[in-house]
Amino acid sequence: MFEYTKYVMYFAPLGVGAAMAATVGAKGLGVLVGLGKLILTLYASLVVFVVLVLGAVILIFRIPLARFFRAVRDPFLLAFSTASSEAAFPTAMLNMERFGVPKHIVSFVLPTGYSFNLDGTTLYLSLASVFVAQAAGLHLAWSQQLMMMLTLMLASKGVAGVPRAALVILAGTLASFNLPSEGIFVLLGIDTLMDMARTSVNVLGNCLATAVVARWEGCDLTPCDDLPHPLPAAAG
Repeated sequence: MFEYTKYVMYFAPLGVGAAMAATVGAKGLGVLVGLGKLILTLYASLVVFVVLVLGAVILIFRIPLARFFRAVRDPFLLAFSTASSEAAFPTAMLNMERFGVPKHIVSFVLPTGYSFNLDGTTLYLSLASVFVAQAAGLHLAWSQQLMMMLTLMLASKGVAGVPRAALVILAGTLASFNLPSEGIFVLLGIDTLMDMARTSVNVLGNCLATAVVARWEGCDLTPCDDLPHPLPAAAG
């Protein structure tokens, strides 16, 4: 199975390129403009979410902003570069313990958040569903959009922390609302760029959740410097 998976990974870029070529050949270069707008919209939405929503949470629970930024910097960048929240999981756990969150809170909240607290993924799925509907020329009423959003909020729970896992949820949602599943092939070509952003925001939200729960439990978030640094290269 590992050998089979290796060959699939080798040929996946060719398949994605062929799918994009077929789409551009059928619909013209204008479809690339729409994809560029989708990427910019997602990044802008995630920035607004981080600044307004997560920023408000930091202020309300009095999380030390400078220390929190230093604690989440490594797992955030690791999640962004690999597009896998699982790759950033060990670093996130150690850094949040060093930040001052008790180990029993980190070991419970962080794994739970990886399954149920997927802010970036939920935002992406909502945007991608509306994009597919618009690309197909289908009008969605406000009631349909609201129902789709609620469905995606529930369906996104338990998404695996590996690259492109959200596409499986997107495929099921499109089929449920009678939207063309061919839109997924259009998104495949740019999904890596969007996956990097949504995964890093997922990790950031989960790290913040551990600090919030620690505050809720009355912890003062005193730094714990006696733990080994998660990245040996950065220890020096």
